[in-house]
Amino acid sequence: MSEAPDPEVVELAGKIFDLARAGDTDALASYVDAGVPANLTNDSGDSLVMLAAYHGHAAAVRALIERGADANRINDKGQTPLAGAVFKGSDDVVRALLDGGADPAAGTPSAIDTARMFQKTELLGLFGAA
Repeated sequence: MSEAPDPEVVELAGKIFDLARAGDTDALASYVDAGVPANLTNDSGDSLVMLAAYHGHAAAVRALIERGADANRINDKGQTPLAGAVFKGSDDVVRALLDGGADPAAGTPSAIDTARMFQKTELLGLFGAA
């Protein structure tokens, strides 16, 4: 039987997820540099990169990837940060993720499928899927 998580750890994790959503790059980088896992995920499997990407924060995405975060980390729904960025229409985040090694074909739906769904032909070209 597992122990209940320490409330202080849960509170800190919540704060860090909020920093990712808000795009507070410096604070996020400081926490990861101090030992917070770059691939920390919440109860939905959303990584810090996913949250930063979905909320349009390219600088935070780049900082996390530079610190070892996985640009392709899939959440519990099978979604990738890149597909989320395509859905949200955040081209600078798309480029940050691609620079960090994100795979446009990963996930369900993939970033390629998402770009097709929303007729984002310029992104399909960028993904080599035009």
